[in-house]
Amino acid sequence: MKAYYYSFVSDLLGEIYLAFTSRGLVRISLYTEDKKVFFNWLKIYFDEISEYRSKELEFSLQIKSYLKGKLKKFDIPVEFYGTEFQKRVWKQLFEIPYGSVKSYKDIALAIGKPKGFRAVGGANNKNPIPIVVPCHRVINNNGEIGGYRGGIDCKVKLLKLEGVKIEAMKEKYIVYR
Repeated sequence: MKAYYYSFVSDLLGEIYLAFTSRGLVRISLYTEDKKVFFNWLKIYFDEISEYRSKELEFSLQIKSYLKGKLKKFDIPVEFYGTEFQKRVWKQLFEIPYGSVKSYKDIALAIGKPKGFRAVGGANNKNPIPIVVPCHRVINNNGEIGGYRGGIDCKVKLLKLEGVKIEAMKEKYIVYR
């Protein structure tokens, strides 16, 4: 199967790489990720990888619109590559509304794995399509912002963009629900 990649620069997050197939978006690489990681991931799943050089993509148009605060819900196809558990977690993330947060525990409960909150965190860390699959909306049960593969600063920017109330306290970010 063939995958294409495309990059653009956002004022909020810098350079972003997208990868997609004829069936949908498969990966987003944020400015904090080494591009070697992006391309190595693509090589695991795809036989052929080519740069996309045609007209601008609906994927990037919607992501740019979101990053400018103009789009609250994506309407683009995605295709997941991961374990069945990871896919269940990622699908559940679509249920978190714009401007809202849920805890890792909330997600674990929603997928029927009440003690699986650490595994949910692991699945979030492996989310290949951040922003569109909003893992940035998942926080610790105690209100702390938790981790983010793109870095805490990136997670804070995305949550603030959505209007989530965040306060920095003793080198930790706390989300007020």
